[in-house]
Amino acid sequence: MRWARWAAWAVVGLVVLWAVVPWLFTGYDPLAGVPAEKLQGPSGAHWFGTDAVGRDLFARVVHGSVNSLSGAFVAVAVGLVLGTLLGLVAGSAGGVLDEAVMRVMDVLLSVPGLLLALTVIILLGPGTVNVAVAVGAGSVAAFARLTRAEVVRVRRADYVEAAFGSGGTFARVLWRHVLPNSLGPVVALAALQFGVAILAISTLGFLGYGAEPPTPEWGLLISEGRNYLATSWWLTTLPGAVVVAVVLAAGRISKEIR
Repeated sequence: MRWARWAAWAVVGLVVLWAVVPWLFTGYDPLAGVPAEKLQGPSGAHWFGTDAVGRDLFARVVHGSVNSLSGAFVAVAVGLVLGTLLGLVAGSAGGVLDEAVMRVMDVLLSVPGLLLALTVIILLGPGTVNVAVAVGAGSVAAFARLTRAEVVRVRRADYVEAAFGSGGTFARVLWRHVLPNSLGPVVALAALQFGVAILAISTLGFLGYGAEPPTPEWGLLISEGRNYLATSWWLTTLPGAVVVAVVLAAGRISKEIR
């Protein structure tokens, strides 16, 4: 459906603008609260309501997008670069090296992504950057297996054999022919992993491993509002709705790229 495609791009574009130019969307300070206005519901003055110390929740969601999006970009970059490199090496070399790399990737895939990310965070310590690296490490195996499968498929193509036959070196043929023609599905996976990374980073932020309060971050905002869920539903529902919208939009964009 064409409207779903445009809606997905609109959601992602809007959130990116939130991260780049947040002052265009809200004039409230995300860190400063007005105690007299605490726990007010959504209204014309405060679109997402206010939190327990009177801070504008919409401003905190908007300004928090930079932490969530930058973390997701770092996570996808880590998984994409390392996974593509490992998959390219395994698929092009074959033999014992291919078996060794793929068996390691199988082990990584057997571990739940969130558990693997928590293990990396225990080693690196909490923090936004460390959470992003941990989430990225959990996606390396998926990128590696997909890249390896595409490299093996492309290497058998006639134009690759012709490139070798015309005197092309192994590295040159890989760089000019095999890698570019193997990246289509990998880019689609990267778009999907962007949404997965946002969800994982928000989950880890909810558990207290991400940004430190009072820094706004989507998972932390949901965590801060859970104690008021019975009386102030907007504190968790509206930031959660933003996370869900971005994840669904990333999934739709991944489908279009594929």
